[in-house]
Amino acid sequence: MSNQSKIAFIGLGNMGAPMALNLLKAGYPLTVFDLSPTALKTLADAGALAAGNAKQAIEGADIVISMLPASRHVESLYLGDDGILAHIADGALIIDCSTIAPQSAKKVAQAAAARGLAMVDAPVSGGTAGAAAGTLTFIVGGSTDDLERARPVLNAMGKNIFHAGEHGAGQTAKICNNMLLGILMAGTAEALALGVANGLDPKVLSDIMSKSSGRNWALELYNPYPGVMETAPASRGYTGGFGVDLMLKDLGLATEAALGTNSSIPLGEAVRNLYGIHSKAGAGGKDFSSILELLQKKE
Repeated sequence: MSNQSKIAFIGLGNMGAPMALNLLKAGYPLTVFDLSPTALKTLADAGALAAGNAKQAIEGADIVISMLPASRHVESLYLGDDGILAHIADGALIIDCSTIAPQSAKKVAQAAAARGLAMVDAPVSGGTAGAAAGTLTFIVGGSTDDLERARPVLNAMGKNIFHAGEHGAGQTAKICNNMLLGILMAGTAEALALGVANGLDPKVLSDIMSKSSGRNWALELYNPYPGVMETAPASRGYTGGFGVDLMLKDLGLATEAALGTNSSIPLGEAVRNLYGIHSKAGAGGKDFSSILELLQKKE
């Protein structure tokens, strides 16, 4: 599709807003909707047309992109008497970038197909920094033909595009990735907290581990210890980034997937419990790297 394709973008949170801004930079005509007036104003100031509701946003759109928090939000947006599927223009392509249950992705895709609409699930990896920089990884579920239709748009927002398989496969791959991310972040935080409790400088320890066998993405690019990495949420009070409750949701999706296939995920379950405790302690809105606060030595 050319960049003259009209795009509707629904969901302008920490990830959706910078993704939408990159579409504007690529020259796509963009109509946006979000429940947050502040988010709408930010995109309107950048050149997007702000709609009053989701149905207004999709009027005449060639492509509809959604980036929402959970399965229930995606199903509510598309399905039912008030859903937008019945109002999307014939021949339009739907790209859902939310991270949701694979079964929900399949359910919405089947409903779209019944209306003759093409749809792919395309959850993302790369965090808010990747969203802002346009370097996200898209993990796509759907047909090869529909992926090729979506590819130019995804390229405007990301750097890597993987075809995981049919509808729902993108979600399954994303769930596996985020379960591993949660485990890595908790393990990194635990190691740093242990080192600091025993007198080590967190930056020196981070440098040592990043050149040793414990190196990982959380340690090198998203360090959970305040002051070690200026660009990380840890150095700005754990604000922005990927919330604890969103990580907890994704770990819950991993548990559902494991139960459905009788798979064993002992580390996934352990880290889900840690994030559950952290959330209940009032940290649900903080970045997920704040798990360090749960694990570090209390004075």
